[in-house]
Amino acid sequence: MDRDFLIDLFADFGPVTIRRMFSGFGISADGTTFALALRAGLYFRADEATKPLYEAEGSHPFQYQTRARTVTVNSYWQLPARLFDDSEELSVWARAAWAAAQRAALKKLFSDPRFNVMDGLDTYVDDYTKAEPVTEELLARLEHARQTLLVPKQEEEKKPETEPAKKDDVDKRQDA
Repeated sequence: MDRDFLIDLFADFGPVTIRRMFSGFGISADGTTFALALRAGLYFRADEATKPLYEAEGSHPFQYQTRARTVTVNSYWQLPARLFDDSEELSVWARAAWAAAQRAALKKLFSDPRFNVMDGLDTYVDDYTKAEPVTEELLARLEHARQTLLVPKQEEEKKPETEPAKKDDVDKRQDA
């Protein structure tokens, strides 16, 4: 697969960036790599949401051979051959692969310990649906506060108001 073939293949998907990678190309959109074009074929990014689509088509995850063993990369699955002839359906699969790549990037970002720090903004992470019993000490403090703060005000409100001075009393004071 050459660069021009890949650009034509992804024309319905939209603009893609194609970069040399390993023995082929990495295909990305908006900075997110979602496909690999290698000697063995075209592989799209897959996750738990999209793997069943590939399995239903009989596709397999990307594999490569080292001197000691065969390595399987379960995050990239081979694109079904029938999609090379249907650019519209290929663009649907490419969008799903791009979404899977974005989900993987977010998951990787937020698994970084720098983003997993309790910063004081999450003070309500406790379960407030379960009530804790009120202790006897707290009840005693509440009763003391009620007696101290509320009872004197209530007693002041109950005191009879002084009667207004009568007109005769006011006149007597003025004469003196």
